[in-house]
Amino acid sequence: MIEFRDVTFVHQNGVKALDGVSLKVGTGEVVAVVGENGAGKTTLVKHVTGLLKPESGSVIVDGVDTRDASTAQLSRKVGVAFQNPDHQLFSETVEEEMSFALKNFGFSEDVVHNRVTWGLELFGLEEYRKSSPLVLSGGEKKRLTLACILAWDPQVVIFDEPTVGQDAIQKEKLAGTIQMLTSTGKTILVVSHDIEFLWPIQPRVVVMKGGRVVGDGPSTDIMQDRELLGSARVAQPQLVELYQEFRRRPRAPFIHPLDAKRWVEEGLRA
Repeated sequence: MIEFRDVTFVHQNGVKALDGVSLKVGTGEVVAVVGENGAGKTTLVKHVTGLLKPESGSVIVDGVDTRDASTAQLSRKVGVAFQNPDHQLFSETVEEEMSFALKNFGFSEDVVHNRVTWGLELFGLEEYRKSSPLVLSGGEKKRLTLACILAWDPQVVIFDEPTVGQDAIQKEKLAGTIQMLTSTGKTILVVSHDIEFLWPIQPRVVVMKGGRVVGDGPSTDIMQDRELLGSARVAQPQLVELYQEFRRRPRAPFIHPLDAKRWVEEGLRA
């Protein structure tokens, strides 16, 4: 579905943001991209949308080289919610914001109305339907951009730091939304520093450092590799740290706090 072939990209200031990146993401995969600030994570996903073009190498999305397609053409297949929602919101009302892309993609009025209502209800924004996006809080703006993207049903959904400004309840809802999208066969890319949010989702994890991919594998493998994560300045999930401190351990790290609680209780009863 998505393939990076030895991609290099240098910003105008001379900083090499991607350095020979090769990566494949299959249809229906959930992939988390982690790493310190400046590791190249956002630059990587901007190449998927066509906002940036590789200086060398190529990026293929659903069989199409991104250098041969416009951002508008790619956006029908790829939806992205960037870290700063103010860069994406421009309409006078929340309803118009959600309707804009749907109308541009040629959806009928009935479909537009139904999908707008669905998105506003899903993300708890119905009360702001006639309000300006400018009156929303940072977290609400973030949810609005997600609602706008999911409404047009792209095959690839990219979340860039989706938990910024979200409370625990909204994070839980977002995790549920990602799992729901996965069940429908969507390809999901999540760029995030929020390791505690990512761990229960159990995505494939791509670790970046200095514009390179330095680690790639299942969450249970990558998140137990202290040396790898430390070199990329990525924290381990607390449940993995707890698991590694036990002398007598279960066969795999705890995914949810309740798993740890049950295991400890069973040990005390034994």
